[in-house]
Amino acid sequence: MTYSEMIKTGARIRGLMESNNLSVADLEAACGCSHQAVYYWLSGKAVPSVDNLLILAKLFHTTVDEILVSE
Repeated sequence: MTYSEMIKTGARIRGLMESNNLSVADLEAACGCSHQAVYYWLSGKAVPSVDNLLILAKLFHTTVDEILVSE
């Protein structure tokens, strides 16, 4: 995954959080991760693991493919 794709994936996660009225704390609790990990996802410094992507897909009522940006 390129840096550009990571940035866009982070923006998509942020948008999905907003449209589902979820906070960083909600993602932390659901994924069992730190707030730092969530902020890394949102900033594009990292992408969620496969396990966390599956959890996020359920939280966002979407698919993993809709979360990840690939060009």
